Amino acid sequence: MGSEKKEREREREEEEEKEEMSIAGAAGYLARRAAQKERVRILYRRALKDTLNWAVHRHLFYQDASELREKFEENKHVEDLDAIDRLIDDAEAQFVKFQHPDPYIVPWAPGGSKFTRNPPPPEGIEIVYDYGKEE
Repeated sequence: MGSEKKEREREREEEEEKEEMSIAGAAGYLARRAAQKERVRILYRRALKDTLNWAVHRHLFYQDASELREKFEENKHVEDLDAIDRLIDDAEAQFVKFQHPDPYIVPWAPGGSKFTRNPPPPEGIEIVYDYGKEE
């Protein structure tokens, strides 16, 4: 009877270990899927913003943006994690390859044409605004 009790206890411990492993496996799967979704979201946003650099008019941008969305939607059904990683890597490489060589930069942003156009005067120079005040 002692051996049966030990056997049942060992079986119970094995079941608990399997359950813990399945929980850890599910957590790892969910973490990997979340990371993949974030990479796809960032890639889509970057590609959409880059589309603005290539499209001169809004109606051209809308057409290009629609085509871009269709490309992303084509692989929405893929479930294999490794296949998803390969698709993301390929899409990122294609994005880098076809990125606009001279992207549009908002004029007042860093790198823009008007950024620091009127820098503050150097130290030691004082600007006196005298509007003819009488004292």
